[in-house]
Amino acid sequence: MVTVSSADGSPDVELDSRRGRLLLTTVVLGTTVASLTATVVNVALPTLASDLDASSSGQKWIVNAYTLTLASFILVGGSLGDRFGRVRLYRIGVVWFAVASLLCAIAPTVELLIVCRLLQGIGGALLTPGSLAIIESSLRSDDRGRGVGAWSGITGIAGAIGPLVGGLLVEISWRWVFVINIPVAIAVIVLSRWLPETRDRSARDASIDVTGAVATAVLLAGLSYALIEGPEGGLSGVEIAAVVAAGMAAAVLWVVERRIAHPMVPIELFANRVFGVANGLTFAIYGGMGVLFFLLPIQLQVTAGWSALEAGAALIPVTLLMLVLSPRMGDLSGRIGPRLPLTFGPIATALGIVLMIRVGPDASFATDVLPAVIVFGLGLSGIVAPVTSTALGSVPDERAGAASGVNNAVARTGGLLAVAAIPGLAGLTGDALSDPTRLGDGFDTAMWISAAIVAAAGVAAFALLRPDDVAAEVAGEDVDDGRPCCHACPVDGQLSSVSRSSDH
Repeated sequence: MVTVSSADGSPDVELDSRRGRLLLTTVVLGTTVASLTATVVNVALPTLASDLDASSSGQKWIVNAYTLTLASFILVGGSLGDRFGRVRLYRIGVVWFAVASLLCAIAPTVELLIVCRLLQGIGGALLTPGSLAIIESSLRSDDRGRGVGAWSGITGIAGAIGPLVGGLLVEISWRWVFVINIPVAIAVIVLSRWLPETRDRSARDASIDVTGAVATAVLLAGLSYALIEGPEGGLSGVEIAAVVAAGMAAAVLWVVERRIAHPMVPIELFANRVFGVANGLTFAIYGGMGVLFFLLPIQLQVTAGWSALEAGAALIPVTLLMLVLSPRMGDLSGRIGPRLPLTFGPIATALGIVLMIRVGPDASFATDVLPAVIVFGLGLSGIVAPVTSTALGSVPDERAGAASGVNNAVARTGGLLAVAAIPGLAGLTGDALSDPTRLGDGFDTAMWISAAIVAAAGVAAFALLRPDDVAAEVAGEDVDDGRPCCHACPVDGQLSSVSRSSDH
């Protein structure tokens, strides 16, 4: 039988069935649009900056405006999906995203483009957590590990292939990097009519944490503004006010989220050490990767003199490696646990980032770019599926929406703050992103900083993901420090529910 009902009344779709393949295709398509947008714009930045006269800070805002609202409201998207229906919110997010993409495509100024990118991020925040939650809540328990692995691998590939797509579209016009989202969104809406609706019954009467959502947005906006604009001319009164506002928002989050019944940030999830460690690794890894994906296409075009298409094509080896290796790494992580993949994957990724320093004036693809992207791709292939499966597999099935929202928010926040901070620390201010000499020097510094952050994540994974603790925690056994047990098991590769014993 293709679909049955589980004990709690939720769908139980077989991944290898027609409906299972349709489900995976639909959620991957929507998430792919959001993933592509996060990177496809980067390769268009030099052309876009020339057309709209955007400074270095303006280019950072074009990238970070999308990430800002995505990271701020993705937790709300997960909670709304749990309460009102994951498929319903997924559809709303896709439509919102498509409309915002159209507005981005016709924006006449940098300022209006930034506003439209903020709107686009809200759409991404509604659809991204819903996609993974649909997989978690609709597939059979025995198929969820493979489903998450396929989702992780394909969306990771989408992020990696973004620069190539951007390069192809920039040959027509930079505005096409936004137009391309619209037909894909239409296809997702048509296909989504066959998705089974699911929701968290316990969230039906829960209030929406508006205070938490607003405080998160103020916190990230304040930090981003200070990190981007501060290096441009020193800390003025506006930057100081942004830091103060961010500090006040952080205090509100700390007080409010611990006291309300249904917080946007479910603090209790972090009582699970595996979940906390996985999200810490996510923050560091996606931060370092975000800086690379932001600066490399600009470096190749401005300093090395490549075309937009050539710059985008440079990352094709990363895409191919992820296509081949990411699903296998998900299976390997399921067999041996996440500790070793999340140790050696980040270290290899960091080495690839360091090798990017060879990319300079008249860089050769064969001798300067290819070795770096191969090493980087090998490392990235070992990260994406294991870190996602570890984070999501360490929580009960009914918390899928909240957990996926947290993990996605952490990833986006890591990229947001790293792109805001590291280029400025590396001296990439003013018109540096358009000056080959200044860009070349700053690029090298930024790569060293990013590599150090990613490598530190690998060391932390080895130190903190002890196999015996992981096995005990995910199996629902008591651990020495009295942490509450959880229901799901990422170690065996199956994100399946594990019943509590009667004494728990």
